[in-house]
Amino acid sequence: MAFRDVRDNDSGTKNPVFIYLSIRTSTYLPKTENRKQKTVLVSNTYAKINLGLRVLSRRPDGYHDIRTGFVFINWYDRLQVEPAAETVFRCNKPDVPADGSNLVLRALDLLRKETGRKLNYRIQLSKNIPMGAGLGGGSSNAAAMLRMVNEMAGLGYSQDQLAALGVRLGADVPVFVMGQPAIGGGTGGDLEFVDIQPDAHIVTVFPNVFSSTAEAYAHCMPYEDEALDVRSVLLDLPMDDWPTFLVNDLEPPVMAMLPVVGDLKDQMMELGATYAAMSGSGSSVFGLFEQEFAAAEAFEYLKQEGYPASLTSPGFRIFAGH
Repeated sequence: MAFRDVRDNDSGTKNPVFIYLSIRTSTYLPKTENRKQKTVLVSNTYAKINLGLRVLSRRPDGYHDIRTGFVFINWYDRLQVEPAAETVFRCNKPDVPADGSNLVLRALDLLRKETGRKLNYRIQLSKNIPMGAGLGGGSSNAAAMLRMVNEMAGLGYSQDQLAALGVRLGADVPVFVMGQPAIGGGTGGDLEFVDIQPDAHIVTVFPNVFSSTAEAYAHCMPYEDEALDVRSVLLDLPMDDWPTFLVNDLEPPVMAMLPVVGDLKDQMMELGATYAAMSGSGSSVFGLFEQEFAAAEAFEYLKQEGYPASLTSPGFRIFAGH
């Protein structure tokens, strides 16, 4: 696997993430030399999907107040981090930026600025989650980086404190820091942790086209409708009612720009999903299946059609104990 090297130093950071799988390795030097301990942390950084997304209002700062449900799927990147004399970032995907837009490096730079410490690491990102897909891959990477550096450097931040830092990187970073299903409000970072992880098989598909979050919101008209409140629908209505009441307000503008998104949503329902929708601002589409065989057939069919896809079991969790 080929990786691209990008190096930085403390003064010239390119500006700079998740089950938390820790692998500690010890390196022993010859007996005539001192033994040196070396720590490597490896994290699977999982994607999310949005169960409903209501755009409630446009804020003076240009962002939008929303209400949405965050749940996790079994589609992940892998992030490996170890201490180094200087920071080196490698990724298996050449189109992953290594500049000020890279959320892994931005997370590291944020911790440097907050602590005043050098914090240099060798970082290797194996990217599997599609970008521009509404799956939160970059935010998940950033959240893992915050947690990993916090542990490796002994910074002592609590999970809540890391989440508060994470919102400065992206509105959905806190939900990845916490690693629990939640209902998000505000710009997405105001979280109410509720077990809304579906008791269904989730098939998620990427249509091989990217969606622009900015364009999706720009073409969406905010409005409130109490009958379509995401929280009430998720907590009070059975999944059979979700096609009618669980709405993603960003679907119409994105589907107008990318018709394949609507086509895939229709296909999910034809393949046996109880509910199907676009995730976030797209372009990925997911279907919730009550029957395992139907989910497996849909997953295999979509892969055969050339679409990257994932299959997630009911009640999926990314952290043991949640």
